[in-house]
Amino acid sequence: MKYLLNNLKRYRKESILAPLFKMLEAFFDLFVPLVVADIINVGIKNQDNGYILTRCGILVLLAIVGISCSFTAQYFAAKASVGCAAGLRHTLFSHIHTLGYSEIDTMGTSTLITRMTSDINQVQNGLNMFLRLFLRSPFIVFGAMIMAFTINLKIAVVFLVAIPVLSVIIFGIMKITSPLYKTIQGRLDKVLGITRENLTGVRVIRAFGKESAEAERFEAANGLLNSMQLHVGHISGLMNPLTYVVVNLAIIAILNMGASGIHKGSLLNGDVIALVNYMSQILVELVKLANTVVLLSKALASLNRIDGVLDTRPSMEFPEKTNGEQISGKEAVAFQNVSLTYQGAGEESLTGISFLAEKGQTIGVIGGTGSGKSSLVNLIPRFYDATSGQVRIMGRPIEKWSKEELHGTVGVVMQKAQLFAGTIRSNLLWGNPDASDEELWKALELSQAAEFVRGKPLGLDEKVEQGGRNFSGGQKQRLTIARALVKKPQILILDDSASALDFATDAALRKALASLPGEITVFIVSQRASSLKHADRILVLEDGEVADHGTHEELLGRCDVYREIYESQFKKGEVH
Repeated sequence: MKYLLNNLKRYRKESILAPLFKMLEAFFDLFVPLVVADIINVGIKNQDNGYILTRCGILVLLAIVGISCSFTAQYFAAKASVGCAAGLRHTLFSHIHTLGYSEIDTMGTSTLITRMTSDINQVQNGLNMFLRLFLRSPFIVFGAMIMAFTINLKIAVVFLVAIPVLSVIIFGIMKITSPLYKTIQGRLDKVLGITRENLTGVRVIRAFGKESAEAERFEAANGLLNSMQLHVGHISGLMNPLTYVVVNLAIIAILNMGASGIHKGSLLNGDVIALVNYMSQILVELVKLANTVVLLSKALASLNRIDGVLDTRPSMEFPEKTNGEQISGKEAVAFQNVSLTYQGAGEESLTGISFLAEKGQTIGVIGGTGSGKSSLVNLIPRFYDATSGQVRIMGRPIEKWSKEELHGTVGVVMQKAQLFAGTIRSNLLWGNPDASDEELWKALELSQAAEFVRGKPLGLDEKVEQGGRNFSGGQKQRLTIARALVKKPQILILDDSASALDFATDAALRKALASLPGEITVFIVSQRASSLKHADRILVLEDGEVADHGTHEELLGRCDVYREIYESQFKKGEVH
């Protein structure tokens, strides 16, 4: 709730004016039954057409003023709710970017998307209705009761009985449904997760003919969501009929007592009509309030889910500035007995990793699937924190690096090539916003991407669609490598980022990387032994541990794991 209120502070004026204008509209509405009573008691009784027309003019005036107040209130309520939702969405988006990989892995991408879209929309609608009705509805309800007392004390007791009963019904149903709406949003997350997974992997699903199986999986998740929504709908659906029953019983009581009063001469016909009108106003407002309560229940459930994300604190803390002077020497990256266990995982992904990479060296990382290759290199830019042991960058513990300086020192090319909608130029400038065209072309030359970029009609300004879907897998990989090279990092990590390249292009890329000026340290994660054979040192991983490390020739002679990988790719005894 505090995050909503923080964003609502910027719209304090609108948040006050919206309910005030709605209350003003309600104030004029309360006079309508009295004017109607006057028309009946005086105008119609005395057949005074002039009096009737005068009072009808007053009714029209009250309607015009009421509509003007309503439109003004709608404007301010919409401005406050939409602006507050936009601010909340911005706050949530910014906060998600501060979270580490561990928190995002735990919460899930589909859940975060639901909170950014559906949940915030629910909060926006709930806030809009709240600002419009939280003063108007109570004002009408209690105002009508007070006006009833000014007409007839005895009949006004009916209002005193009906209003508490109606309140119990409305708020009782709200208390029951509020936690259920939270469950609904959770099941909506699952449906969205399955939808997102299917849309992302639609080609794989079709390739393996799994359309029917995935449709059944979606139907099962959607069925659970549907059943819960129906359950909540059935409970919420009781609100209107129950309130109508209470109000109509109250109207019957008013007519019965009013008939007796008219017969005795203590009550006029118009007064009875006014009392019925006031009870009808209460009915209309309580129906509105009932629907608002349902909307508020959904909004509160969604707001709690949003607060849950915003209350999640990043597990990693970075200093604002790197402390101490830069340490000179040969050390680039050092692991000292490093272990890693992912949050929620039962076993360690990395165990007791120790090695030293010097400046200017090329380090290869190889191993079977699930051996921990990506986990190891993800510790270098501090995407995750080691569970135990220590990682040092340039001789300094990684915890003492500020985020900006660490990510400026380490360049990463992810396992999955990811481009963003825009142009080739805008994607490359992610590495360095101030890079010149000459620097961009140099990076493209090094990554072996210059040839196909020159072949594009617009060159660097060629359009890139979302996710880079208008480029092939190999082209995307080369562009992401170029993006990292534009950054001019001291440590470059290529996490299996050349898997889609042919052997000739891969070889040309490795040769270009070897010619990089300065003492840049390169980590190459690959399944191809040929991509790593010229590395200064190769780390061989097996089940999260370093099985051995050394040069290509050393490992062929003594490491069974490396020899098995090598011989599975090349004929035994073949020289490459």
